Amino acid sequence: MRPLRNLGLFFLLAALWGFSFPAISAGLEALPPLLFAALRYDVGGVVLLAFLAARGADWRPRTGEDALAILIAGAFLIAGNSLLFVGQQTVPSGVAAIIYALIPVLTTALAAVLLPAEPLSARRIVGVALGLVGVAVIARPDPEGLLSAQLVGVAFVVAAALSVALGSVLLRRRTPTVGVAPMTAWAMVVGGLLLHAGSFVAGERLAHATPSAVAVVSVVYLAVFASAVGYVVYFTLLERFGPLEINLVSYVVPVVATLGGIALLGETLTAGMVAGFVLIASGFVVIKARTIADELGR
Repeated sequence: MRPLRNLGLFFLLAALWGFSFPAISAGLEALPPLLFAALRYDVGGVVLLAFLAARGADWRPRTGEDALAILIAGAFLIAGNSLLFVGQQTVPSGVAAIIYALIPVLTTALAAVLLPAEPLSARRIVGVALGLVGVAVIARPDPEGLLSAQLVGVAFVVAAALSVALGSVLLRRRTPTVGVAPMTAWAMVVGGLLLHAGSFVAGERLAHATPSAVAVVSVVYLAVFASAVGYVVYFTLLERFGPLEINLVSYVVPVVATLGGIALLGETLTAGMVAGFVLIASGFVVIKARTIADELGR
């Protein structure tokens, strides 16, 4: 019974995170991007902290390493991730989700540059190259239209994935005592504050928002379900399995996001999206070939 429960949790996580992309696209009709992201993480961080406190978990950061890790996560994994909201103003949710699946590939590339213990091998170079080619196939850049709205949006989505990958690598060099779940909750709070500051500097104001039921549902879904509930499921699965298996959810999420975008927003599936997804996923398989073989050989 337990394997079925774990499989159910895996697909629940893929669904929660997959539908977050259409939810972002829908919410952007009513809310400015940075303010939208800030509201998501404000609510998500508070809800997750309340959940941890109610369970009696040790949710308080206690050391300087804890504070530094939370700041890194808040800046790169949360605030930097808000570039996804900016990009999705012109990029369909399915396309954004497929490009976002580049994170494990980019993490490998950055680890090779920043962590001496993980040098850049030929296999890693090929895997990263496949992932980047996948993005190019999806974006189909036109030399005469390099500043087109959709191509700029794609660049923002790639920048969001790059920020999350960089944050993940920088966190490997830290030794916090606080658990991953409370660190994520505090990172959402810190990232939300940074996003409010960025939103103010960018000239976004609440007056620019258009109150609607869709906006409320989008914020609640992203904050409570995609963030708080999603991370609880993520940490549960991470404890039971490991990072390789959990990374595989990155390649189910785009499928859910694309289907959700088609069903809810009238988006379309193109051959370029399918080809790009296959290339990005292939890059991950090439990079992790040895680890995957070891896992299958158990």
